[in-house]
Amino acid sequence: MRVLLIGANGYIGRFVADRLLADPAVQLTALGRGDDADVRFDLATGSPGALTRFLDAVHPGVVVNCAGATRGGARELTRHNTVAVATVCEALRRSGCGARLVQVGCSAEYGPSQPGSSTAEDAVPRPGGPYGVSKLAATELVLGSGLDAVVLRVFSPAGPGTPAGSPLGRLAEAMRRAMQSGDGELRLGGLGAQRDFVDVRDVARAVHAASLSAAQGVINIGSGRAVRLRDAAATLARVAGYGGALHELDGPPGALRPTIGHPRTESLSHRVDALGHHRSDALGHHRPDPLQSRGERADPEHATPAPHPYPDGCGSWQQADVRTARDRLGWRPRIALEESLADIWMEAACRI
Repeated sequence: MRVLLIGANGYIGRFVADRLLADPAVQLTALGRGDDADVRFDLATGSPGALTRFLDAVHPGVVVNCAGATRGGARELTRHNTVAVATVCEALRRSGCGARLVQVGCSAEYGPSQPGSSTAEDAVPRPGGPYGVSKLAATELVLGSGLDAVVLRVFSPAGPGTPAGSPLGRLAEAMRRAMQSGDGELRLGGLGAQRDFVDVRDVARAVHAASLSAAQGVINIGSGRAVRLRDAAATLARVAGYGGALHELDGPPGALRPTIGHPRTESLSHRVDALGHHRSDALGHHRPDPLQSRGERADPEHATPAPHPYPDGCGSWQQADVRTARDRLGWRPRIALEESLADIWMEAACRI
């Protein structure tokens, strides 16, 4: 089976490439903007006609699209997440290759969910930001294309290669800095959000399974279990061997207390939130907490979502209903969050 992989250099794409290359039945061709791609092509600016000619020449049986942008303004996100997918769909419609399309979507397409609920594929999407809107538009293009296509809505990927700018990546970096400088206190905010973390290697397995299946439509890829970011931080501290005190700044009443270890009063406390924003600099100049400055506090024990506790526009809670992936792909997550966090920490620790 010849597979054309788009976005092999990305966070998820790298692991999808490894997974596909491990299958002796797969002949893999990588298409992307980088010099290390087998074929250089920019979906955001290239024409469908040019891509069609390439598809007719290579004649893949499956096209996997892992490309896209997670940051930037609405225009940039639309170009890389929506226009690019429109180019892929149009090229596949024009081509005679008849390839199956596996599109990697994301849970930000759903937007906020009711705390305690599991989001199934038939939930009405209400994305809470431009990233989710751009990805939802791409999903609608794929579903309306008439192609043999499936969209995998990936929840919160974690594990090796986690971007340093992601919440888990920033948590690891904050802990690394604290350990490197010998600080016995780490003050964190924004830990009330609960997310469904799934290891990126399990995501790659799901993409591989979707490539071989006949499933169409939208399929959730997650662990099926929401985890508080504060619990992930505690696990990360245990994995890292951080013996200092972990304080939560904006949790429920009384949450500003050590949850790990004991504070060393002689040390300089780090005051950062889980999204990586320092509230005070090395000279002690205070920068106001965006939640506290509005008189608001995150309270994950109540149903009202905290304002922007996580940079995906999804409120305080997300948890996937993963029964469709089990039933239609034969897929289940295998890698526990603790192992994913250990891999994140190993990469952060290498920077010490």
